[in-house]
This record gives sequence, structure tokens and C-alpha cells, in this order.
Amino acid sequence: MKNKTDLSILIGGAAGEGSRKAGEIIGKLLEDQGYEIYIYEEYPSLITGGHNFASIRATKEKKSAHRKDLDILLALDKRTVEEHKEDLNEEGLLIYNGDDVEDEEGISLSIETIRKEVGGKEIMKNSAIIAGFAKAVGIELEKVLDLLKEEFGESKENAEIAKRGYEKVEKKFEIEKIDNETKPLITGNSILGLGAVAAGLDEYLAYPMSPSTGVLHYLAQHKKELGITVSQPENELSVINTALGSAYAGARTMIGTSGGGFALMSEAFSLAAQSETPLVLIESQRMSPASGVPTYHAQGDLLFAAYGGHGDIIRIMVSPGDAEQGFELSGLAMNLAWKYQTPAIILTEKDFSDTVFSFDKSKVKEVKPETEKLFEGNDDYNRYTIEEDGTSPLSYPGEEGKVVKATSYEHDEKGIAVEDEESIKKMQDKRLKKLKSLKEEIESLDQAIEIYGKEDAKTAVIVWGITKGAAKEAAEGLDIKVIQLKILQPLPEKQIKKALEGVDTVVTAECNSTGQTAKLLQANNIKVDKKILKYTARPFLPSELKKEFKSLIK
Repeated sequence: MKNKTDLSILIGGAAGEGSRKAGEIIGKLLEDQGYEIYIYEEYPSLITGGHNFASIRATKEKKSAHRKDLDILLALDKRTVEEHKEDLNEEGLLIYNGDDVEDEEGISLSIETIRKEVGGKEIMKNSAIIAGFAKAVGIELEKVLDLLKEEFGESKENAEIAKRGYEKVEKKFEIEKIDNETKPLITGNSILGLGAVAAGLDEYLAYPMSPSTGVLHYLAQHKKELGITVSQPENELSVINTALGSAYAGARTMIGTSGGGFALMSEAFSLAAQSETPLVLIESQRMSPASGVPTYHAQGDLLFAAYGGHGDIIRIMVSPGDAEQGFELSGLAMNLAWKYQTPAIILTEKDFSDTVFSFDKSKVKEVKPETEKLFEGNDDYNRYTIEEDGTSPLSYPGEEGKVVKATSYEHDEKGIAVEDEESIKKMQDKRLKKLKSLKEEIESLDQAIEIYGKEDAKTAVIVWGITKGAAKEAAEGLDIKVIQLKILQPLPEKQIKKALEGVDTVVTAECNSTGQTAKLLQANNIKVDKKILKYTARPFLPSELKKEFKSLIK
């Protein structure tokens, strides 16, 4: 084994065989040994059949990208061997289902036979290969049995299947135990929900749409302990219109969807901006237009999210690159939306949404609800009072003596519809004041951008979202500066230009075919010299970007 403190393990099988859950359990076994975990998953939009896999990266130092170069391959079926055997490195270990695969170099483990002999459920065969993996890398059987009990409850059959799988495999090497504090494993979708809750989330609404559906599932499962309301209206239009009503009534509200759902929501999104109703929207991108490749990765909605909707919309847009950023930026989006009374977007991707991360809360800045600007007077209340910073004091329906307006029409300070030139310009100028204040605050935030790599490099690569992890790792040891944009709207132009001082070549790296990041930067007077594009519905690998980076500095 080349590096026992940087392991890449893949477990695969057909949809419905439980390879993704098995990957999570393997991640927890390794996390218990002190490793930082990053689990990348691929799955087709099928209930059964096809090919699913989980790729587990276990490292001493935190990494936010997976490796295709495999140290261990765990194959629940023949197709997994066929598709991934060539990715095993020279010292790599193959453990395969001997009931479905024949004549392969590696460890044959007849997991279906074991399961039938014991009499457990079909899905329990995975416990045999999980236990076989544990034996091969020197993890005690007791740890496997304890974890299986924790995950699935007491089961004599499941425990016996694991014991037999463990007994039939020889120890091949012993992974190094690392003296790191153990951390919880959590998906990107789940951490977005928790960050919003920390910032005062009251209600989450969504209609299931991959890759954002995990937020709905997680928050619905934990709504009682989190003290929130979760609901699934009948479609995306109902989601955002119900959410607008909820936010208007005073509840901090968040919704979730993908690109197709956001397209349906764009009219009501414009209403949120015009009526100055705060709202947070998670937009988790999938590959290609229309239904596209619905369970795979892309960064093709950037310009749609940045400019979607009709009219001049004041919006906030953030994009996290790991779990800690997901928690912070979700909370930031919630607080800024209510502070500036305008919609906020958390723009993310399939690879962030479904990835399982080690979450280090000690590295997260405190997230808490920030009080919105509330009306404190006893006189007549005007919903759209023009203030110096453009943000009007809020009041909510039900407060005695106050009429709280919300309107899709252009309006005066009371919320009464207007059509004369002076009034229309006056209210638009009011919202532009709000934009100016928002830009000033974003430029002051250390959460706006992040810089990695060599500070004085002459070449800078600008990324956002999950691409951060692969770019940061690829830049190690090279004369490259990586600039991650964590806030995308309004773009922190001053911070970016300061980070580019002394840089000769500006490059973008993004998962779309048209260079949308470059277009957004150029629209904000930031010149881009070269674009690194990937649009195969898979995220960048560090090895791919390292090759590209080396070509930039020849």
C-alpha cells in the first residue's frame, strides 16, 4: 500500500443492493480510526439495476475530493469489477462477490452463499463484505458488529453474516490509527439544513427533485428535535408560493429544488424581490438542460441562478465547497435574506449535496439568528418606507394597528400600486440603495472568498462550489494560487481584484461547457485568460486539475 494514511476505497453494486449505505458504514469504520472522510457517490435514476458505487477517501489531513486511483475495490457484482478494476493501483486489493465473479486475482468472498446459510435478508450480504474489508485492513470484528447494531438494530443473522465474512478473509495489512478527534459524518444536503436551523429556520418546503431531495428527507426526519415545520406541497409552484406566504407571515423559510424546479419558480422568485419578501432557496444543480442527467454533477446553472427571473432583482447567492462552509454559508444566506428583505440562493451541485463529509464544528464560526430590522413605532406603518440604506422596517400581519402590505405591483411607500414615472423611479432607487448596502457588507466579509496555494503565484485559478477541494489539492506544491468564490452575488469584486494583484494569468475551472464563471467575472470587469472546463457529468479529480495546472506554468 503506497500511503496508508490516504486511502481510496470503492464499493459498488446494482441499485437496490445497498452499496451506498455500505460505503457510509465503511466511512464510519475508518472515521473511528481517526481518518478524515469524504465519500463520493454515483447512482443512476433507477430504483433497481444499473450501477451504483460509493468512493471513500480516508485521509490524515482533510481532503475535499475523491481519488479514482483505488487502493481497495469491493465488488458486490461482476459489473463493478468490469467497470473499476482498471482503476486499482499496482498494490491495490480486490475483494469480490465469489457468487457472481469468477477467476479474478484478489479475495473471493461468497457473500450470497453466506447469507443463505445464515438465513438473513438479501441486503445483509453486504455485512459480509464490510466485515471482510475490516479484516483485510486490521480493524477489529467487535467494531464492525457494534456499528452494524447501531445502524440496523439488533440482528443475530446480520451479526453472524458479518462474523463469517470476517473469518474467511486474511489480514493483508494494518492501516495506521490516527490520533485525531472523531467527527460526525454528514451529507452536504443535511449540513445546509442544519446551518439554516442555526440561523433561525422555522419552515422548510420542497417538492422532491434530485439532487436537493436529501435536504427535505433530513429535515423531515429530524423536524421535532430541530423545532421546525417541514412540508411537501404538490409541485414547485406551490412550494415557492406557500413559502412566500410563510415568510410574509414572519416565519424564516427555506425551499429546495434543482434547475428545472427553479425555472418553474422564477416568476414567484421575482415576486419575492419586488415585494421585498425574504426567502432562501437551495438550487442543487444537475447535468444538462431539461431533465438532463438528473442524478449527476454539473455547474451549469450559474448564470441562470445569477440572473434568472424578470426585472431588476436584488439577490444574494452563496456556494459552499465543503461541510464547514455549507453550515456557515447556509446560515449567512438566511441572515442576509432577512436583513436585506430579498431572496437568497444557495447554489450547490450534486457532488456537494450527496457527498458525505467529516464535519469539524470546531472550525466553524458561530451561526445564530440575526434580528431583522423591525418597525418599533406606534404611528401608521408603511411597509416600504424609504430609508437611507434602502431597507424598510418590517412588521408582520397580526400586529395591532398595522396594515402589512405585500404586492407584486410597483408601489409607493404604503404599498399602493403606482404607474407614474416619478414614483416608479423612486422605488427602484430605494431597492438600488439596498443593493449598495449589501455590496458594502459583502466586501467586508471574510466569508466572501478563500485563497489557497501559493500567495505570490503569477497564475491564479478561480473556482466555486465543490471544485474547491480538487483545485486546492491539485495546487499543492505548484506555483498556483487558487481563489474560491464563496459569495457569487453580489460578486465581491474588490476582494477578487485584490487577490489578483501581481497575477499575470487568470484561469477559471468549472464543470460546464460554456465558461459561465468566466462570463460572470468578465461582466464584473475581471479579465479571464483561460478556461478549464469539464462537462462529463462528473466533478474534477485532483489528478486532472494538477495536469492542467502544470501546463499553465510551463
